[in-house]
Amino acid sequence: MSGHSHWSTIKRKKGAADAKKGAMFTRLAREIALAAREGGGDPKMNISLELAIERAGSSNMPKDSIARAIKRGTGEDKEGVELEEVTYEGYASHGIALIIECVTENRNRTVADVRHILIRSGGSLGENGSVVWQFNRVSYFAINADGVDFDKVFEIAVEAGAEDIQSDEDYIEIFGSVGAFKTILDHLNKSGIKPEEAKLHFLPKQEIELDNDKTLKVMRIIEELEEIDDVQNIFSNLKISEEAIAAIEAS
Repeated sequence: MSGHSHWSTIKRKKGAADAKKGAMFTRLAREIALAAREGGGDPKMNISLELAIERAGSSNMPKDSIARAIKRGTGEDKEGVELEEVTYEGYASHGIALIIECVTENRNRTVADVRHILIRSGGSLGENGSVVWQFNRVSYFAINADGVDFDKVFEIAVEAGAEDIQSDEDYIEIFGSVGAFKTILDHLNKSGIKPEEAKLHFLPKQEIELDNDKTLKVMRIIEELEEIDDVQNIFSNLKISEEAIAAIEAS
């Protein structure tokens, strides 16, 4: 598994044990609301909503909170503020490119929070298009490897049009084109395989390798950005060494 993917795995593990349930539930509620707004409030007819609800359930989010988030997205909750998706591009220190996906009801507040962290840490916020050209947009699936037959997953994924499958002792990861997202997901579901994560990712075309201290600094910047409630996902072109991963896991 690549360092970039391994870092995603670490964040999933850390997120599962995160004591900041309020912040986690806020992100999950926004994800559910957006999915419901875009595809309707019936999870049986809306794959994105179904996955968002499953993630919320696995994080022990209360069912009434999930129901409120769905109503907020469909417009049944008239008191809810309007949410919008916004993506920022910029650089952390040492020239590491970042794509920061957010969901917010206050764009001015969000961009100010993101800019403040980047500038304070020696980075910068860029214009639209200044960073995204360094990434490919791909379909991404992460499956808990516990009790799962890798060969079976590999066969299903390839048949569905996946372009790459990676694995370690914890997770099986599947990558494919954006257009193959629904086909891959449908094949997995029909085979009784439920991914823990299924979404569109930005994958760097070329990763940048730094020394261990600089790598850790950038990873800390990314963690600080992720603490902003409005931030949903962050993608970077940082190549993460095994030493850096071990240091983060030990922290």
